[in-house]
Amino acid sequence: MNDVHKVIIPVGGFGTRFLPATKAQPKEMLTLVDKPVIQYLVEEAVASGIIDVIFVTSRNKRAIEDHFDNAFELEYSLRARGKTEIADKIKAISSLARFVYVRQGEQKGPGDALLQAFHLIIPHEPVAVMYGDDLVDAQVPCLKQMIEVYKKYGKPVLGLVRVPKDQLSQYGVVGVEPLDPRIYRVTKFVEKPSVEEAPSDLISIGKYIYSPELFQMLPQMKFSSGGELFPTDIWDLYIKNGGEVIGYEFEGIRYDCGEKLGYLKATVQMALKHPEVGKSFKEYLQSIKDPA
Repeated sequence: MNDVHKVIIPVGGFGTRFLPATKAQPKEMLTLVDKPVIQYLVEEAVASGIIDVIFVTSRNKRAIEDHFDNAFELEYSLRARGKTEIADKIKAISSLARFVYVRQGEQKGPGDALLQAFHLIIPHEPVAVMYGDDLVDAQVPCLKQMIEVYKKYGKPVLGLVRVPKDQLSQYGVVGVEPLDPRIYRVTKFVEKPSVEEAPSDLISIGKYIYSPELFQMLPQMKFSSGGELFPTDIWDLYIKNGGEVIGYEFEGIRYDCGEKLGYLKATVQMALKHPEVGKSFKEYLQSIKDPA
């Protein structure tokens, strides 16, 4: 069974890097022009063939559920004022996919978040996992590219991107062997290595395709010294047990919306592409004089 129809999107984190903006709203609801980051991710998933979107939430994340729910009163009010186009857009949000919400009671790491959705995945089906920080601007949706790679190889797939060497210590870096253009066999994971210890300049971003056998290994995760569970442990174990993991260097530009500079870059890019304000915004940027 190579079709991927479900995605798990963990959204239970505190978003501390964006405080105080995230004191009373989820960081995933921060907007890029007029859409929250999380909607861009859901639209990417749906455009990739996903039918079921499983959010792993936590306390104070109700805004995400409300965003993807029906808003009858708002739609009615908009239509009554002749704003049919925006009313149709609002209605379409709740129809993007079938949404399921499960709560992560305690912050025990990204691995624990996946375990909260474990019962929703049939043992023989693959599943995609997307984290809310990584937005990819691409002609073909990033997740769709990865699903095509999974269909070809039938193995778990990691989304990979190259970063400058001085940034490697901030990420999980992979060791690889080339297979095809942009496609690699992953040989090892190194978490936040020094430049000297890094096996390559390829990092794993927050987009994954879990094969059924790999996903079923998740309950074997062990708690770290900090009391958290990390899926990387299982990917490592899978490889050590003879499993093959495929790394795919996707086509597109990745923005790390989990940190301020990446979020600002994504905002500018989405604004430039926006049909309503793109042209005027470009003219504005060109008119700005360097304050230095």
